Amino acid sequence: MRTRVLKTAISAPRIAGLCRFSPWTCQSSKVYAARNHQFSTQPSTEKPYYVTTPIFYVNAAPHVGHLYSMVLTDILKRWQQLKGNRAILCTGTDEHGLKIQQASANAGIDPKLFCDKGAEIFKELASKAEISNDHFIRTTDKEHKDAVEYAWFLLQEKGYIYTSKHEGWYSVSDEAFYPQSAIQLYLDPPTGRKIMTSIETGSEVEWTSEKNYHFRLSAFRDDLLEFYKANPTWILPDYRMKEVVDAVESGLEDLSISRPSSRLSWGIRVPQDDTQTMYVWLDALMNYVTKAGYPWQPGLDHVGGWPADCHVIGKDIVRFHCIYWPAFLMALDLPLPKRILTHGHWTLGGSKMSKSTGKVVDPFHALDRFGPDVMRFFLAHDGGLVQDADYDNIRIILLYNKFLMGHYGNLASRVMRGKKWSVRGAVERIGDRLEEECQEGPGSRYYKNSLCTIAPKVEVAMDAFDPRGAVRLIADFVRGTNLFFQMSEPWDKVLTFGEGNPGEDVDQIIFLAAEGLRITGILLQPYMPNKAAHLLDMLGVDASRRTFEYCRPGCDLEYGTPKVELGVSYNGTLFPPLASEE
Repeated sequence: MRTRVLKTAISAPRIAGLCRFSPWTCQSSKVYAARNHQFSTQPSTEKPYYVTTPIFYVNAAPHVGHLYSMVLTDILKRWQQLKGNRAILCTGTDEHGLKIQQASANAGIDPKLFCDKGAEIFKELASKAEISNDHFIRTTDKEHKDAVEYAWFLLQEKGYIYTSKHEGWYSVSDEAFYPQSAIQLYLDPPTGRKIMTSIETGSEVEWTSEKNYHFRLSAFRDDLLEFYKANPTWILPDYRMKEVVDAVESGLEDLSISRPSSRLSWGIRVPQDDTQTMYVWLDALMNYVTKAGYPWQPGLDHVGGWPADCHVIGKDIVRFHCIYWPAFLMALDLPLPKRILTHGHWTLGGSKMSKSTGKVVDPFHALDRFGPDVMRFFLAHDGGLVQDADYDNIRIILLYNKFLMGHYGNLASRVMRGKKWSVRGAVERIGDRLEEECQEGPGSRYYKNSLCTIAPKVEVAMDAFDPRGAVRLIADFVRGTNLFFQMSEPWDKVLTFGEGNPGEDVDQIIFLAAEGLRITGILLQPYMPNKAAHLLDMLGVDASRRTFEYCRPGCDLEYGTPKVELGVSYNGTLFPPLASEE
């Protein structure tokens, strides 16, 4: 990366000297010292895998898109844990800006109380959906405020911040300015009003003229393009990477990063200038490093996980995370995140969800109706990474009845509850001779082409940040296992003599089918943590043998004795019939 003209090294004595004359930086420095003291007293460890969701606005109730972002992120975190890696997940709420100020005013309550209530709702959603987040950050947290002020101080000292009059089209909804080329005239059908809207988001914009602080975004055009060229898969899917490159190549304007406090009072005030409030996107984007322990001592950034291994975001905030955020990080001399995984939106009836039209999906109701595991599986299986996806309760019910209950649950029941054979017996008699036995005879093709290849295929998909592709591979494998079991007809091959020994052919079929269940149970833990654990309990798989290293056929020969009583109410049924709703 080329050296920027404005880049200025600031020594520790220089920072200390500045702190003596700047009350706000003294507090930040105290936090800086306290955090680094905490890190320095702990033994150095390897960098944990760090994955993040976007932080969510609290001005409105959560919708299924928020849940989708959370679920994708959690799957990525749990996958790393499945492979034996330490992983950290950060989520949270964005609580500053004009949107929040107006929403709290409309609700007639103090902004902080409004944010407290909103944050609790998102925390509840994460808990209800079995999201295993390690951090829940709120931009109203004091430690976040201190870190943002510290970053502003550094940007200002390096010459990246200046004051200027700013005129442009501003969207309250998006908390963003748009150039003339990014807006359009729109006739609002319900009211007949002619309004200006953002082409990208459809949000209404208004012309504003004010004096505020600016960030020299234009100075980072070449650095950004150089980074994109060196990291062509940084943004997934790849066509969104191309869109970002095209946008930066066309030129970057300096970014307005504050608003007059007379208009925007709810936010972090610009240090040493109470007449200005920080632009919400500079404030909000810092959350990822705040929870990683920023500011840190040189060399200790890895303790909290930075740089992030993956940011999961919706497609509507690509510009902020893929242009503004890396430019801020470059200006602060911080490493950039390793990957940005973007996803599409959820539509309803083929059209975009909107609270104004009443076309929304309440994620709490969906979780109550179908349960967290089923919703997680549906969102991962049907969600759109490349394109938008349509939400449909009928589709969830069909997926449940035909696949989860009809294929997966039915297979588990038939294999484990068969009265003419024993899973444990099959494991004992066939397990240590698996490779030899499966070179020919019943199941040899299934063993070589499916059972031995499913885990490596899923690993390739997950390492390519494709949870949808991975879960569809698993689903196809389950269908194939079910077909293998059905066509093998073990019930017709059971020997009539020798109690407890149905014969070698039957043992081989049962063992291979049980191995299919065991391996899929392990692989589905990131998607359906409760159901997968229950299946592995039904199989009697020890808790220490539920990691990716045990996804090879024949590597675990200790299972087969159920840890739960099969066939008794819920404990014996993996996917019981859905309760009907009136």
